[in-house]
Amino acid sequence: MDKSAFERQARTWYQKSLSVGHGCGAGNEEAEDIAQDVMLRLWQMRNELDSYQSVEALVTLMTRHLVRNHQRRRSMELLIAEKVTMLTNSPQELLETKEDEEWLTRKLEQLPTTQRTLLYMRQVERHSHEKIARLLGIEISSVSTLLARARRTLLEEIKRRNKI
Repeated sequence: MDKSAFERQARTWYQKSLSVGHGCGAGNEEAEDIAQDVMLRLWQMRNELDSYQSVEALVTLMTRHLVRNHQRRRSMELLIAEKVTMLTNSPQELLETKEDEEWLTRKLEQLPTTQRTLLYMRQVERHSHEKIARLLGIEISSVSTLLARARRTLLEEIKRRNKI
């Protein structure tokens, strides 16, 4: 495939990669990074692309693999950070941390279901406000409002606990 043919198809492939990345759970920035990686790889193999029946299928497959690799890398980074924390904290600090985590888990469970779901989708799954609104069938402004309420409720609970 020559340069001009590649350039004509590149936007379509980029959009396909972004769509697949978002569909696999990547956030906006991560999906864009992955789409750029896919485009770079396609460019590097541009002379071989004519031998594929469907370059879009190749884009989909490459994107899915890269998203999984990013997720695995992120999981490993979190595990390493947790181990470092465990090595640097005293037993008392570890106990306090565990108690804090249990307290926070209880407070999260006490939130209204919608607020808890939104908070989880935003903070843990790292979905954008737009994607959360689309998935739950609500307005983007409602997502922002409900997230603010959930965060405010948790902040008030933390203040109460710490007597601030």
